[in-house]
Amino acid sequence: MTSQKKFIFEVEAAKEATDGKPSIGPVYRSTFAKDGFPNSIDGIDSCWDIFRTAVEKYPNNRMLGRREIVNNKAGKYEWKTYKEVYDIVIKIGNSLRSCGIEQGGKCGIYGANCPEWIISMEACNAHGLYCVPFYDTLGSGAVEFIISHAEVSIAFVEEKKIPELFKTCPNSTKYMKTVVSFGGVKTEQKEEAEKLGLVIHAWDEFLKLGEGKQYDLPVKQKSDICTIMYTSGTTGDPKGVLLSNESIVTIAAGVMHFLAIFNESLTEKDVYISYLPLAHVFDRAVEECIIQVGGSIGFWRGVRTSQHSDLRNHLCICLLCLMFCVQDVKLLIEDLGELKPSIFCAVPRVLERVYTGLQQKLSVGGFFKKKVFSVAFSYKFGNMKKGQSHVEAAPFCDKLVFNKWQPDGSMKIIDRKKNIFKLAQGEYVAVENLENVYGQVEAIESIWVYGNSFESFLIAVANPAQQTLERWAEENGISGDFESICQNAKAKAFVLGELVKTAKERKLKGFEIIRAIHLEPVAFDIERDLLTPTYKKKRPQLLKYYQNVIDDMYKTAKEGQASGQ
Repeated sequence: MTSQKKFIFEVEAAKEATDGKPSIGPVYRSTFAKDGFPNSIDGIDSCWDIFRTAVEKYPNNRMLGRREIVNNKAGKYEWKTYKEVYDIVIKIGNSLRSCGIEQGGKCGIYGANCPEWIISMEACNAHGLYCVPFYDTLGSGAVEFIISHAEVSIAFVEEKKIPELFKTCPNSTKYMKTVVSFGGVKTEQKEEAEKLGLVIHAWDEFLKLGEGKQYDLPVKQKSDICTIMYTSGTTGDPKGVLLSNESIVTIAAGVMHFLAIFNESLTEKDVYISYLPLAHVFDRAVEECIIQVGGSIGFWRGVRTSQHSDLRNHLCICLLCLMFCVQDVKLLIEDLGELKPSIFCAVPRVLERVYTGLQQKLSVGGFFKKKVFSVAFSYKFGNMKKGQSHVEAAPFCDKLVFNKWQPDGSMKIIDRKKNIFKLAQGEYVAVENLENVYGQVEAIESIWVYGNSFESFLIAVANPAQQTLERWAEENGISGDFESICQNAKAKAFVLGELVKTAKERKLKGFEIIRAIHLEPVAFDIERDLLTPTYKKKRPQLLKYYQNVIDDMYKTAKEGQASGQ
């Protein structure tokens, strides 16, 4: 029997329960860190050092780029070099200090990813301020909480988010005194700000505020806090995490160490598309790595509709799939085509939509197209897993076609503890895992699976795939608009049948099979507080919103069981 490769090793043995203290399981560490954690790079003790040294090494490299919109059409990416960005950062920093913001002050950033976002962050890094990002999809309630909780005194804000920020007043003005727009400020907004006790500046106006003034940059220590990252508030108020310079710098060093193990590296030639929210530590860490090597960061221009990055080798597959993606990522596809990034990071929701879009495209392409794609994909991906780059893996095909501890020591995440519940018969259900399985059904876009602990079976609310459901309705002589089709009993039976079919194909247990379905024509959204800004389902809110629907489904399903249907 061949030995299995280990990905973890034990660094501390388990401890038995003693003196009323609970037992403690063994502590494991990745084999990539078996000789200790990666050393930080010499001369880099803070996030500011990452940027400063990059400017010194790569002053003329392209750093931040975005597509300018002319006559409602997106042009080519316009770039600022590292030196140009540095000069703006120094001006913004001087203006911050002119407003009385000193080292340790809290500075909020509220808006979608853009060059001004990074510039504001680097100005905070330069002067030892705490950068406090707000997700651009957060509503005023959560933003108000973060401003007050973190004691934010100044906030940089995307122009279209100014009205939302004003909604946090007057409660937030106990701490927040100054607002800086990424763009312009309307006259009426100036007047409203004055009434609220705020000072508001347009971006260009704020740049001039510190002109003629020079401030020494404070010494930054590894242990200094550089940012407060807040959760998106899945289960209540957002929770803040204090991250030190050392935390971010070590992540960057860890990424470099990890890539080196596979004979890979980031270089100044790399181009990254900034798509995931910078308010999330994942994207923040990746962009710090890109900056460290003098790479380029291009910002996508769309509105975000959505774990881990598919760096370099997986990019080709991502792009291949994205060609078939659904309409709501059309702008992303266009930006990818224009930017031609070497690195693209995505979250499960985006990749799920990519997968669904790909399957739908292949399903209408006939047997031959599906077979050719399957063979080509398997061949290329197999070569990539052997270590070949995407360029080397299958050049001919490119032209022609396109969670628990495992025995080997790797870890597979089943679900969050709070997403696991028990049915009446005592069976435990990992609901998020089931949603991932059912989410592959072509007839649905998204699904929320629910189980009452006093009932013995599962039910679900699903957002159907409109095109698929309407095509089915036409083929089966069912007329009406999308909403009426969703209410049709035959349509529900069709979707439920597809879900059951998938459950059996994936060999789900009997209690994991959905017994009743409600088709919701309106997608789960943030506006109804059903999703977090990172597009995780808010299960308590979903339960509250669909309580009557759930009660009816259980009642109808049990009546059907009683009558033998």
